[in-house]
Amino acid sequence: MDKRYRLFVYASILLLLLFTASCRSTRLLEDGQALVTKAEIEGVDPRLEEQAKAYIPPDIRPNSRIDLFIYNLANGKKGRYRTEKIRNVGEPPHLLDSPMVDFSTQQINRFLASKGYFNATVTNEIVSKGKRAHVYFYAKPGVPYTLRRVDVDIADPQLARIYADRGPDYWKIASAMRYDADSLVAERERLYHLMRQQGYYEYLRQYMRVDVDTSLRSNQADLKIIVDNPEGQAAHTKFTIDSSFVVIRHNRAELNRTTPEETVLNDQVYFEDYTGRFRPVPIARYLFHRQGDSYNVDMENLTYDRLYELNGFHSVKITYSKPDSNKLNAYYELTPRPYMANQIEGEYTFNSGMNGFNIGNTFTHRNLFGGLEQLEVKLRYGVLFDSRLPGNLFDRVFNNDFQVGVNITVPRLITPFALPLGGRSGLPRTVFSANLQAFDQFQTYSNRYFSGTLSYNWSDTRYKQHNLTPLVLEYRYGQLNEDFAQRLIDQGFLLYVRSNNRAYFGLGSQYVYTLNAVRLSRLEDFVYFRGALDLSGNLLGLASQVIDFRQNVDGEKEVLGVPYLQYAKVETDLRYYRYLGGDRQLIVRLNPGVAVPYGNNSSLLIFEKSLFGGGMNGIRAWQARTLGPGNYNRRVLDPDLRLNLRNLDQLGEVKLEGNVEYRFRVLNDVFGAKLKAATFADFGNVWRIRENELNPEGEFKFDKFLGQLAIGTGVGLRFDRGYFVIRLDAGIKVRDPQFEGASQWVITEFFNSKEFKEQYRITNAPDRYNFVQYNFGIGMPF
Repeated sequence: MDKRYRLFVYASILLLLLFTASCRSTRLLEDGQALVTKAEIEGVDPRLEEQAKAYIPPDIRPNSRIDLFIYNLANGKKGRYRTEKIRNVGEPPHLLDSPMVDFSTQQINRFLASKGYFNATVTNEIVSKGKRAHVYFYAKPGVPYTLRRVDVDIADPQLARIYADRGPDYWKIASAMRYDADSLVAERERLYHLMRQQGYYEYLRQYMRVDVDTSLRSNQADLKIIVDNPEGQAAHTKFTIDSSFVVIRHNRAELNRTTPEETVLNDQVYFEDYTGRFRPVPIARYLFHRQGDSYNVDMENLTYDRLYELNGFHSVKITYSKPDSNKLNAYYELTPRPYMANQIEGEYTFNSGMNGFNIGNTFTHRNLFGGLEQLEVKLRYGVLFDSRLPGNLFDRVFNNDFQVGVNITVPRLITPFALPLGGRSGLPRTVFSANLQAFDQFQTYSNRYFSGTLSYNWSDTRYKQHNLTPLVLEYRYGQLNEDFAQRLIDQGFLLYVRSNNRAYFGLGSQYVYTLNAVRLSRLEDFVYFRGALDLSGNLLGLASQVIDFRQNVDGEKEVLGVPYLQYAKVETDLRYYRYLGGDRQLIVRLNPGVAVPYGNNSSLLIFEKSLFGGGMNGIRAWQARTLGPGNYNRRVLDPDLRLNLRNLDQLGEVKLEGNVEYRFRVLNDVFGAKLKAATFADFGNVWRIRENELNPEGEFKFDKFLGQLAIGTGVGLRFDRGYFVIRLDAGIKVRDPQFEGASQWVITEFFNSKEFKEQYRITNAPDRYNFVQYNFGIGMPF
């Protein structure tokens, strides 16, 4: 058989097996039972059809064929379903239930009436075919009622004035609209929230009621919104804040002091700290109700958000008492979280004869100096083993990477000049950070990298976040193995040796703007954007115009005895999230970037700032740093250099990456987690800005780059526990740009892989070719 058609044949066989399994889905049913295989509604306005279908209970909707097949496979015994020790996998059959069909008919009718179709009639029909049943609901909605007049009668003149001041654009109900009960509920909720914003703490939803007159002709109705006063009162009471009381205590009494530390701020905020660990000012900063303010539910919710965002309290409770007829005292009961925590996480990767793992440990102290300052100490270690190296396991270590980072986060902006308090759109933070990395690759390269930063994080709206790092200090010392460096020089790679076998110093700044990060865990439609700008060396470049810096033999100016970095790097991440109902979601992502070295180190960008392709969060059919640049193929290297330069030669200054992923739920409960799945397609590559002796055919050209895009596809499983996700992805190479012409479409060799891999081993040894790359990790890829 022609290998071009094998993939089609195998896919057809798989579909045939699934179809056959679905055809036998009724074999375990008893006589008199019928499996619902269709449930449809006819006659409903298409705009209301999805809502109307929600009134058909899931138990009389068609099963997922795959889920039913899994259930039958697990619970079938001797031609019947198990009656005991039922396995909770898949989905049990949805059987016809006539009373449930009649009940659904009534519910759909009521739903149509709530949408203004007061004269609607709904009937049902059940069509049985053996042990299968089709359920049809036929609706005759008639002409919907529209609103002729909408009158508002508010007994309290002050509330009426607040209502009128909002104007007609604020309220969603007006004459000529179709009657909709849901709109009335939304209007009542809108009015309730408005009054609670304006100080009416005791206002209740029940004060609003609606009269509807449908006795008019021409399918019209008159609507009257009535807002009553509290029983026995001539008006609603508007409340102002008097004093605030903050009590901090552990939920375990034995951890509390018998006598609290008491503090009074500005004669209005009274603190009682039974833990003896908290300073009052950092907490009072985010109590948004001040003495003399009108009560505002938005300020209450904002206080909840910021106190939880401080990450120091397990529980926050806000209550009120009335010391006077129109005043409120606010009480804040705060229960601290454990002051210290430790988290371990890891991932495992394997491909092309190499496998390894990354493991990390994060220690957190949530109240370092008593002001909710957070200390994080992160340790990370990654190792990659090469099975082709001789000796025992430790002799086969191809590279290892050790990182340690210390971050101190202060919940406010610490600047030499006064700034507005802020915090209404998000918790402002000042972050002091120091990181150290030690990287070693077998008989090739060692790198020591230190960075220290001062960062400011703040939000100007709930969805727009800024991160400004005005100070970035970096020091890097890289050293090539002496024998390896000599081999590079002998083969003409002197520039690569000079650029990597040395130390650098960096002084720069960074800025990141993020839109809609808070929506990433939600199932809704939105656009996510992240843009990052990284600049280094410009200040030192200006200083070099007036200060005579020492120069090395390569003409690079030095600071503290080493050359300083000078580059600009821009990277963006644009995503579109489309919610498709249930747990189904479609994500389209584009991630371009460019990094330009210039001035003092224009010859080559350093390793840490270079862009790379592949990886578990990018183009998943390739391991990180094993893709590109451009059409570069490692067969041009000497075999010894291939081994030593692995993960070091496939870098670039230009990056283009894109992903399309469809996510859906498979099973609702697997060991306490939802089992979800995804299918995806990834594309992209990295390129050099200019020709480079190390990577022939690796430079970016506008007339060639589309033909140099790698393409991968695959499937993944996600075990979703709610608070974390365990992910396993399998990426399959479809198009590989290291080859030429039609040979790039490596998917055509997928079922002829033995011959293909053998030929690749001959030309690229000791590299191996794998069509499938497995990725295991924690969290979503994006």
